Amino acid sequence: MAQQIDDIALAWSSLATATDSSGWRTIHIAAVGPCALAAGVLFPGKEEALLAHFSSNLVAPSDKLPEAQGFSVARVEPNNDGKAWLALTRKPTGSVELFISMVSDVMGAMRAEPHAGETRLLRIFLGRIRAWQEFMRKGVQTLSPEAEIGLVGELCMLQSIFESGVPAAIAFEAWVGPFDGIQDFIIGSGAIEVKATLSPLGFPAKIGSLEQLDTSTRQPLFLSGVRLRQVAHGQSLSEFVEAFRKMIQGDAEAESLLSERLLAAGYFDAHADKYARRFDLAGVRIIEVDESFPRLTSGNVPVGVRRAMYEIDLDKVSGENIATDQALKRLGVI
Repeated sequence: MAQQIDDIALAWSSLATATDSSGWRTIHIAAVGPCALAAGVLFPGKEEALLAHFSSNLVAPSDKLPEAQGFSVARVEPNNDGKAWLALTRKPTGSVELFISMVSDVMGAMRAEPHAGETRLLRIFLGRIRAWQEFMRKGVQTLSPEAEIGLVGELCMLQSIFESGVPAAIAFEAWVGPFDGIQDFIIGSGAIEVKATLSPLGFPAKIGSLEQLDTSTRQPLFLSGVRLRQVAHGQSLSEFVEAFRKMIQGDAEAESLLSERLLAAGYFDAHADKYARRFDLAGVRIIEVDESFPRLTSGNVPVGVRRAMYEIDLDKVSGENIATDQALKRLGVI
């Protein structure tokens, strides 16, 4: 992959020397199954781009395409021959180094499934870009201590879902928390929301909206409280991630989905050594959110209240502790 990025960087450099005043200049760089990839430069601004050719009927003109502060994705016809391409283009304000990392990641994800069909390759192309969109929205920095704990908690829940017999790809598809889903897992007929804490006494759980614990649209809804301990013999966030990667090694679809989710959650491999804290799982409590569960929703707050964030203590919430496999059975997943 390093050689391919060197090739595309060289192509960009070569194309940028053209004297044309406007439009696209492109060079074919690779083919992944039925998808053609090209390096491109858009004049007059000389913005670098990765272009991918898919069948025109796969991407409708009305489809919303990803865009962030540093890049955009658009349907283009670089050769004026009626053939539509998707162009991932660096904006003038975007970092060249970060854009190269992004292009390398997108191409690597596509090349990891060389026998995939065009629909799957399009899903990889756009899915990876949307993960970068979310990563950039979150600030391209290391995770905050709170976000680090939250991600470890979600990974612990994922492991429990795997151990209950749910296939990896299905579990990762259900994990929508990194994309700011209302709940962390939209799975089966309902959802699972995960909260994590290091607190040895009490379990403070921050609820981010009136919708997060609302069962009017999806049910059953379970809240999983993951209690962690910070200990010298535990695992760092990066070690949790590597353990997952080894667990699913060889499953190309699962590997791709995990990488997307981690990136969207704000985890960047280049920051791996920044996560020095080590955690051990102290316990998990899963409670069904029902009529007796203390919560605020749009249906029980005073008229006029449109948004709210609040905190509950899960240790003070009554309710049966449900095993992960039992929750998944209720959700119709296993």
